[in-house]
Amino acid sequence: MKPQLLKVSNNLVNSFSARRDKVPYINNRWHYHAEVELIYFKKGNGTQFIGDSIKRFNSGDIVLVGAHLPHYWKFDDSYFNEGEENNADVVVVHFCENFWGNHFLSLPENKGMKLTLEKAQRGIQIINKSKKHVGELMEEILLASGPRRIILLMEALLAIENSSLDKPLSSIGFRNNFEETENDRINAIYNYSLANFKRKIQMEEMAAVANISPNSFCRYFKTRTRKTYTQFISEIRVGHACKLLIEDSMNVKQICYESGFHNFASFHKHFKVITGQSPLNYQKSYLSK
Repeated sequence: MKPQLLKVSNNLVNSFSARRDKVPYINNRWHYHAEVELIYFKKGNGTQFIGDSIKRFNSGDIVLVGAHLPHYWKFDDSYFNEGEENNADVVVVHFCENFWGNHFLSLPENKGMKLTLEKAQRGIQIINKSKKHVGELMEEILLASGPRRIILLMEALLAIENSSLDKPLSSIGFRNNFEETENDRINAIYNYSLANFKRKIQMEEMAAVANISPNSFCRYFKTRTRKTYTQFISEIRVGHACKLLIEDSMNVKQICYESGFHNFASFHKHFKVITGQSPLNYQKSYLSK
């Protein structure tokens, strides 16, 4: 499964890129780039794919994605429906690891920052109180100029470095070693799965989407992603169930069927395996915040 290589726009005025996106479809596909990405979802909800990790992203989330690590931010369908008032607000910073010089990160004072960027090769989810501070620094970068931009980026990375609870996303064994010819296939598989996960999907369907034989599809998918397609679609379904549990507009049994599971026992089992909690405990942990 091949992500697309993107060229990040830069200019001669600034040494790294910072922008604010107000629409949910910027780079809305499986891709990677040579730059490190620091992204802040001030407003936005959906499903994130980072390496072989699949989980929900929500307003307030911040993620640091290492160079060449494939990723995909799929906003919820409500952001694309006419008449709905869901607005995205995302701040994105892209920078090359050596934009401040080839020896800067080798300085003894920068050992921690270098380690943070090494950890980002698996993707880092910022999950503690530093999240708010990092988001504020990123918004300051948008307005800053001159050396102040670089200082603010360093402060953001230092805040991430000091966040002991930050956790890696992609597994340690994930490798981006895909063939260039697979660009369209990965996007087709992801998009079809996201559009149809609420019903039972036959392997023959997915084989047709991937344009390979049914006997080859399961082996192909596991070879490329290090997980079965059944596991992959279960993670998407559980991610959707998490969204519905947080919204608290349905009971758990309704959420089970709305998320594509066909019996409650299966839903409960997969939910606990993927999140480490029962659906009700997961919901209580969010609603009590």
